[in-house]
This record gives sequence, C-alpha cells and structure tokens, in this order.
Amino acid sequence: MGKLSMAASVLCMALVALAAATVGEAVVVEHTFVVHEMNVTHLCNTIKIYVVNGQFPGPQIDVVDGDTVVVHVVNRLPHGLTIHWQGVRQIRSCWADGAGYVTECPIPPGGDHTYRFNVTGQVGTLWWHAHVTCLRSTINGVFIIRPKDGRYPFPAPTRDVPIIIGEW
Repeated sequence: MGKLSMAASVLCMALVALAAATVGEAVVVEHTFVVHEMNVTHLCNTIKIYVVNGQFPGPQIDVVDGDTVVVHVVNRLPHGLTIHWQGVRQIRSCWADGAGYVTECPIPPGGDHTYRFNVTGQVGTLWWHAHVTCLRSTINGVFIIRPKDGRYPFPAPTRDVPIIIGEW
C-alpha cells in the first residue's frame, strides 16, 4: 500500500506541475483607461473632445491568444459610458461585452468598472470603442490578438500599421 500511495502522490504532483506549466503560458494583460475631456485644436478651431488617457485614438491593447484582458475604466465624463470590444468573442464572459443597456448599464459619471475576459481561439486586428454613439468618434483604439505559436491562419504580416478611420 505504501508504494502505491507514494507512486500516486508523485504522479499527482507531476500532473499538477504539468498543468501549471501549461497554464503559465497565458498572461494577464492589464490596462487602466481614464476617460476624460480634452481641448484640441482642429482646423483653427479649439474644441472639446473625449479621450482615454489623454490619447486620441486611445491606447492599443496587444495580447496573445489565450491571455486574460483586464481593463479598469475610470469615467471622468459628464456622461455614462461603456467600452465595447468590437469583434472579440466573449466566450463565457458576455457580461464584459460593453454593449450599453444590452449586457450592462453605463458606467456613471465619476464611476469606475473593471472589464475582465479571456481571448481564447482568436487571432486578428480588432478595435475597442465607447458604445454610446456621441462618444464613439473619439473614444476608441486598436485591439490586436496575436497567435500563441506565432503562426497566423493567414499570411503573416510583415509589420503592424493599425489605422482607425473616423469622423468628428
């Protein structure tokens, strides 16, 4: 009995170590988005726009297939807002989709919210944006999901040149 119990313990520890090594490949990619007003001059006119972290477009999210994405959103606007992850399949995380009044209520002015979801089985260049029509034009950014093994299901890009086309 002692040898069998010892062998079972060693086998169990080996399986746990193997599982930990496999899980260890994925990482948590964390961002904080502070959404606020900012004055910009465009065609000789100074106007107020809404931005994320003082950037227009907002920060790029760059992840690898299998990673967990955590985005803390701090709303310093006079309006409620949600952030929608356009094209990202929300597998077992539909509450993180960011579709205002569909999957969640807007983050109120002065409020904050944390989005947490996995990007598994997905590769490509997508985008994120505010899911409120009047905010969508300036609150947006690129969302890139790279393949885990470095092999794309399409011809590998020689370089990334994300372009967001918008009107404001």
